[in-house]
Amino acid sequence: MRNPRPAEARISIIGAGPGGLTCARILQRHGIPVTVYDRDADVHARNQGGSLDLHAHDGQLALREAGLLDQFFAIARPEGQEMRRFDTDGNVVFRQLPEPDDRYKPEIDRGVLRDMLLDSLAPGTVQWGRALESVDGPTGGPRRLHFSDGSTTQTDLVIGADGAFSRVRPALSAAVPQYTGVSFLEARFDDVEKRHPGIAELVGHGLATGTDGERALAAQRNSGGHIRVYIVQRVPLHWISEAGLSADDTAGLRAHLLEQFAGWSPRVLSMIADNDGPYVDRPLFVLPAPHTWEHSPTATLLGDAAHLMPPVGVGVNLAMLDAYELALALTRADTVREAVRAYEETMLPRSAEWSTALDGAAGFLFDRDDSHEGGDKMRELKEEINR
Repeated sequence: MRNPRPAEARISIIGAGPGGLTCARILQRHGIPVTVYDRDADVHARNQGGSLDLHAHDGQLALREAGLLDQFFAIARPEGQEMRRFDTDGNVVFRQLPEPDDRYKPEIDRGVLRDMLLDSLAPGTVQWGRALESVDGPTGGPRRLHFSDGSTTQTDLVIGADGAFSRVRPALSAAVPQYTGVSFLEARFDDVEKRHPGIAELVGHGLATGTDGERALAAQRNSGGHIRVYIVQRVPLHWISEAGLSADDTAGLRAHLLEQFAGWSPRVLSMIADNDGPYVDRPLFVLPAPHTWEHSPTATLLGDAAHLMPPVGVGVNLAMLDAYELALALTRADTVREAVRAYEETMLPRSAEWSTALDGAAGFLFDRDDSHEGGDKMRELKEEINR
């Protein structure tokens, strides 16, 4: 059994998302070599998604250890902490503005955060176009990584930071993500101040939500004049094909959605029907709660690969906290085995608590209360999950 010192180990991170890149950055700052493998052909292969709020006690904590906190504050959007709720007639019924000096959880676009982390790494750290297919080899090591291009490599520690459908997870756990019954359909709006001023005015600088109790809209301001709207419905997993449509049938989906949201005001329906470009289907999946596994000295997980959370503001923050704790464990332990065990002794109980507490939490978007108290409920939920 090989049980090397971390500085002498072959450490492989699967996934160049915020969690994987944060872990790599902290390891490199402490002189520990690491390689990151990502399935994307290159850094520009796909859009990285919407905006994130990084909290002072987890996401920002990780960036401080990565030496990037000042850079983060220079590009983040503290005004993005604004929260609104609107009714089906397009009236804003609740609004919460951040204090001018509030830096508790400023917003940053996921792609901007990723670029900042990538730029901080040593050249060649990330190997693009390396889609992992499977992990095998003895638990005691070394592990063998099998990639879709037919290549393999051996590693002393493989860290699965590859999201909901992780290819590393099966080496540790038989758990698979399960559909929650809630689906987000994303609509994108560009140059909103000029092209979509009504939507820009309704959404404000941060997050704005509205519901009729059966379906909901969640609109999120991004940088660069963009807004993303998530059309939230309780529907079967394959609802698009069951409706006789396809994901690229924008006109057909638009007509279908307008039927589903009949009765909402034209001002609000513009969030559904005036989007720039196609819709993106984003069904919500979760892992069993709690999700644990038997310790292995040669493989571990972080972020969504370990604990898949509903989209209520904690997923990336917990992934970066995981990355921070795992990287520091590797800098402090005498062996990789000791580091992985120390990390999991903290991470697994925390993720079990969070995943159990947040089971079904995405349903708060359907909670119909157009009064000020309804806004207070939304705020209280956010404060609870951000503690």
